[in-house]
Amino acid sequence: MSWGFERGRIYNRRADIHGRFNGQQRGGIVTPADHAVVIIFTGEEGEAHGYTDQWRDDGVFEYFGEGQIGDMVMQKGNRAIADHAVHGKSILLFKIRPTGVEYGGEMICEGYQTRRAPDRSGNMRDAFVFELRPFDNVTAIVDDTLPVIASLEGLRIRAFAAANATPSKIASTATVFERSRDIRDYVVARGNGRCEGCSNAAPFLRSNGVPYLEPHHIRRLSDGGPDDPRFVIALCPNCHRRVHSGADGSSYNGLLLRKMTAIEVG
Repeated sequence: MSWGFERGRIYNRRADIHGRFNGQQRGGIVTPADHAVVIIFTGEEGEAHGYTDQWRDDGVFEYFGEGQIGDMVMQKGNRAIADHAVHGKSILLFKIRPTGVEYGGEMICEGYQTRRAPDRSGNMRDAFVFELRPFDNVTAIVDDTLPVIASLEGLRIRAFAAANATPSKIASTATVFERSRDIRDYVVARGNGRCEGCSNAAPFLRSNGVPYLEPHHIRRLSDGGPDDPRFVIALCPNCHRRVHSGADGSSYNGLLLRKMTAIEVG
């Protein structure tokens, strides 16, 4: 779950989203002032207003920005999506259904393109098409070349450089994946074959000989914090599922946060 929402579950937009986050009650992009989230809605009815959202074969979701008439402008909701990583905000995707809105998961904006497309009146205009990828698909990456990297300190330097990098307004897919990979490679190497939660040995080896551990974003359950080695911990699959599905998941996540102060100092 992300921010308390369960993928595939139907929610009431007014009660479950605006009742909790406030934000604009109309439109496809909601930018609550007091929460680190950008909430976006997609649905077939958007095609009547010039929005043609779709999944690509490479796993990217193309999401049209806001603005029904004339050229789209990079401001307000559009700017919130483009710069969400800079401001540490999570993008939450919902699909409009007849009975409510279905949670589609947390997304990362890899960039955007400007495409000629009709507006609500049928006139051609410049439209922003954001390229979004499911957050879980990015966080699962661990580099198969990890064993040949010189040292743990070298990985640490790369990880903190990636965490502190300021992404460009038009990021490439490679940039997003590389920054995410650098942090996760370091975290898995830092675990040294043992779960940083329960201290048990990794249950098996990957095909490249690296002990199997899963990177977990400790802040994802609370504030949707961006990648940072001080808040990403290497867990065995059992501990990882405990955090996300266990009855004590929230309290265990808090314990992991306290452990991180000793694991990653400075």
